[in-house]
Amino acid sequence: MTGSETVTLAIVLGSLVLAVLCFFWRRKLVQKLNAQEEPDKKTKRKKLWATILMVAMGWLFATQLLTFLFGPAEGEGLHVEIAASRVELLGFSVSSTVITTWIAMGGILLGALAIRLFLIPRMKDQPRGLQNVLEIAVESVSKYTDEKSGHLGENLAAYIFSVATLMIGCAVIELFGVRAPTADITMTFAMALITFILINYYGIKKKGVGGRIKSLADPTPVVLPLRMISDIAVPVSLACRLFGNMLAGTVVTLLVYAGIRAFLPLSAAALAFTPLLHLYFDVFSGLVQTYIFYTLSIFFLHAQEADEGG
Repeated sequence: MTGSETVTLAIVLGSLVLAVLCFFWRRKLVQKLNAQEEPDKKTKRKKLWATILMVAMGWLFATQLLTFLFGPAEGEGLHVEIAASRVELLGFSVSSTVITTWIAMGGILLGALAIRLFLIPRMKDQPRGLQNVLEIAVESVSKYTDEKSGHLGENLAAYIFSVATLMIGCAVIELFGVRAPTADITMTFAMALITFILINYYGIKKKGVGGRIKSLADPTPVVLPLRMISDIAVPVSLACRLFGNMLAGTVVTLLVYAGIRAFLPLSAAALAFTPLLHLYFDVFSGLVQTYIFYTLSIFFLHAQEADEGG
């Protein structure tokens, strides 16, 4: 065993031990909080730090274990493709975006089933813990969507929540070293196209096909071509904005990696820099882009509703 392999193995074992210790520390803090009538802020802060350290050490353990088993990645020049790579699957050429998207959806479904069957087998009238968090999330999205869209109905809130969950899953999957599906223009355009369809759906639902066309020609038929171009530009704008921001995060991450590897060993770089790097560009940036995407989608739908209402 070489010196670098010994260091990597030490990091694997050390991060595993720390992750387990943080897990038991967090569980002890949760039990302490549940026993208190009014949980104190100091214990809550300790629980937050225990969670952050547990996740960071778990991620470090997984990445270094892969490095130990398969060896470090060979040094290559910086190479970024706009289009996602393609793989052969059952004799068909499939985009890697399709595979990673299905993996993200599968993870979300399995997580939802695990929560429903094991963590929250029965809904309580007075929610606590995870049930309280989920109800707050659903209620917040529903309220925000209803207010900003001009009260278009609960179905829209369900769609927005589903899209937001999928985008978060796509951002998290990038933590495992694969390209985020939302960094593919075909993925973002498909999502933006659904918003475009919804805009026209609500317009036709309110005024009919003739009323929808008439609204595009208001106040004079001269503006009809301009209004049509403006409507077509909506999905293009949504798709390109999300794609550009997600791809930019990937490029910046690769640039920082290249700079780190030029001066530090891979193990030291992973220990000191990569957790924060991925937490920002993969998780935090993904959450920001999710918020921007569904907020703009609601804005365009509300603008359509206001136009139809006029």
